[in-house]
Amino acid sequence: MKKPLNGVRVLDFTWVVAGPVATRILADHGVEVVKIERKIPPPLGDRKRGLQCDLHRNKVSVAINMSNPAGLDLARKLAAKSDLVIDNFSARVMRAWGMDYQSLVQIKPDIICVSMSGLGHTGPLSSYVSYGPTLQALGGYTMLMAETTGEPAGFGYSYADMAGGYTGALAALIALYHRRRTGRGQFVDLSQFEALVSVIGPSVLDLTANGRAPKPPHYDSQEGPAGPHGVYRCAPRDGDDDRWVAIAVRTQSDWERFVAALGSPGWASESAFRTLYLRIQNRADLDAHVERWTRKRSAEDVMNLLQRHKIAAGVVSNGVDMCARDPQLAERGFWPAVKHPDGSPSQVTGVPFKMSGGSGSVRTIAPDVGENNDHVLGDILGLSRAERDALIASGAVWP
Repeated sequence: MKKPLNGVRVLDFTWVVAGPVATRILADHGVEVVKIERKIPPPLGDRKRGLQCDLHRNKVSVAINMSNPAGLDLARKLAAKSDLVIDNFSARVMRAWGMDYQSLVQIKPDIICVSMSGLGHTGPLSSYVSYGPTLQALGGYTMLMAETTGEPAGFGYSYADMAGGYTGALAALIALYHRRRTGRGQFVDLSQFEALVSVIGPSVLDLTANGRAPKPPHYDSQEGPAGPHGVYRCAPRDGDDDRWVAIAVRTQSDWERFVAALGSPGWASESAFRTLYLRIQNRADLDAHVERWTRKRSAEDVMNLLQRHKIAAGVVSNGVDMCARDPQLAERGFWPAVKHPDGSPSQVTGVPFKMSGGSGSVRTIAPDVGENNDHVLGDILGLSRAERDALIASGAVWP
């Protein structure tokens, strides 16, 4: 079955994480993503294993020397045969190469250029260097995730890259749809910073609507009052004593079902826990009672029992939980297998939605830099073997 985006080609100048996430989403759904890469890329990891394998699956790679005039000419010829050009550099890089929108529209009038810079192409901070953790600090995430001591904690992984990547893929699809309707391409100025701030949630609403400076919520419910609400330590599993479950009890009817699930313990009928207001006021005592109960049970058993009673509860999963134990991810085939060149298997993340008309899929493992030189130069640009060899000899293409 054909993929939804078969027939679309993207010229991909992205690197690190945010940009490759955007082009990976497109590639999973049938776009031919042609990565333009330098011979020795930044040391971000093995392309055939781990994160880099996950980011670049379903793509092809050509090693073009963008500092060589013949290399620049090749890149422009590829742009002329592409629907989109996507980068996540600062504005000056593509402009210096003559690969910015104003230059490429002269080559292909309906070209779409998506620039995924950290802070956008306009504004007083537009030239600042940024990475995911710095954007998270600028956006307030780091302070909002402070420890109870007040020290900033932040995400252990770059959430900003995911927000920027998914926004980049969405922007590309919107621009493609606009071109389908009007015949016109365009320049998309995407600010990863704005993509991140837009999904920070209730804190932004509180700031804009009420003028209150956001404070770390810790384990307080941000959507409305709740009690109990938080994470509670559970019994060890397979020698792992770092097992937790998250529980949220919001309404009085939720509380009554929660108490029934616990077997109606005597402490639950104490006057200190009679109403939601009192449960929040006496949170420390309430949490202590709940954790004494959870400590005797596995996180999975707590989750399953409470869910049967219609209580929001979930295991605080680690890597082993998600990759090897989660029955939901396994049932939906979220960890598709890929094969390394030596034939050994590995797994990558799957496509998070399924389409009755033809879903995206993982078809090829990530390419090494320049692995697809012959395909890109020969099949796409139509260059002969002699012409390709001459480009390698001149230093315009790296073998």
